[in-house]
Amino acid sequence: DAAGPPPPLRLGGDGGTDGGPGIAPGEPDPGGGPRGTVYKAKGPLPQGPSSAAVHRPEGLVTSAEVTRLADALGVSGRPVLAGDVWSIAPEKDGSGPRLDVAREAPGNWTYSWYDGGPVGDTCLKGKACPPPGEAKKPRGGSPVSEAAAKAAAAPVLKALGQDDAKVSAGQVMNGSVRVVNAEPVVGGLPTYGWSTGLHVEPDGRISGGSGMLKEPAEGAAYPVVGAAKALAELNEDSKGTGPIGIGGCATPVPNGEAPGAGKPGAGEVPGAGKPGTEEVPGAGKPTGEEVPPCHAIVDPAMPVEVPVTGAVFGLAAQDVSGERLLVPAWLFTADPADAAPYTVVRTAVEDRYLAPPATTPPSSGEGTAPARQVQSYEAGDGGRKLTVAFWGGVCSTYAVTAEETPERVALRIEETPTEPGRMCVAMAVEVVKTVDLDAPLGSRPVVDAASGETVPRR
Repeated sequence: DAAGPPPPLRLGGDGGTDGGPGIAPGEPDPGGGPRGTVYKAKGPLPQGPSSAAVHRPEGLVTSAEVTRLADALGVSGRPVLAGDVWSIAPEKDGSGPRLDVAREAPGNWTYSWYDGGPVGDTCLKGKACPPPGEAKKPRGGSPVSEAAAKAAAAPVLKALGQDDAKVSAGQVMNGSVRVVNAEPVVGGLPTYGWSTGLHVEPDGRISGGSGMLKEPAEGAAYPVVGAAKALAELNEDSKGTGPIGIGGCATPVPNGEAPGAGKPGAGEVPGAGKPGTEEVPGAGKPTGEEVPPCHAIVDPAMPVEVPVTGAVFGLAAQDVSGERLLVPAWLFTADPADAAPYTVVRTAVEDRYLAPPATTPPSSGEGTAPARQVQSYEAGDGGRKLTVAFWGGVCSTYAVTAEETPERVALRIEETPTEPGRMCVAMAVEVVKTVDLDAPLGSRPVVDAASGETVPRR
């Protein structure tokens, strides 16, 4: 090849640093913790192509592109560029639809609908008006059918150039809002982790959504492996962290105290594998004395075996040297006996084109800011309560805290895995939480504590 070989890819983020299994945001590693997981094909696996190209975001989003999406969503108004974000926002009272689109590719966009309180003459003569910024209570009703939700989403997907996307509508949020998820086709290949999400109300109206506006451009092509080899590599990565030790061996310290003495849980070290022994071997003895041998009990649990019922060659979103790209990958359908089917991703690029992970230098307090976690908020109870929406996982519980200053309110998401170390279905869901403020929000902006970015009001 006159152009020479393509540059190596330094993978990181959701796909691991070595092309390992893909993990949905907020989900545990599909390796299944210490026991590990073995993915076993239930039929022949495809070979796939010999090479495939990465795709990367390029260019800037134009006003015309924002307008095309806005028209499909039913948002009127002219896009206004403020910094690096195009916005079409409601006027004055803030009620109505809002569309925000990042100017730089891939053009991350969010759409929300905010129902403000009554305004104008009716408000003055009628009942007391809700304070500015307070949302109406959510509408009730039954969710529309999956077919109706897909039909409502179709014009938006067409405006995005995603009318050939793989669409699902099985998710229901808050008991009445059906969620349409679309995985677009890029370069003739299905994608994973590059989805468009749309919220459809019981009346068929689209009340929220997010995705990427610009289609990634084709980049360098890389030699790729077949599904069988990719599955073998996946199993090597998902074999677990090793046997589980029960009990353990304590190490004496110079002053004879158990490790961690003076801290919560100090003094609770088991008796070195000896039944009935309550003291730590060597505790209280001079440091030079011989310590009896210790034999920890090991649980020889076998790895969890999960059937693989399908394999499709496609593109998966990966962080490559700090940039989000679509990388050739095998998308395996895992079908466990006790859970719903889910997708496990393995990078298909040959190992010789995958660079080793970069060595992390000592932290200097500087670096690339993390992406915004909080997607949107709405205010209620006179501005003393915020309803916060963000993406999470089905295997964790979440809480939101507010850090208040006179100048702003910063929202922070706290995640707690429900069953740490256990394999869980990789599925992202929208989470809605409320947080109380010490003082009314007023005109203070709301920001995401992790990234420092302003959070849009819905």
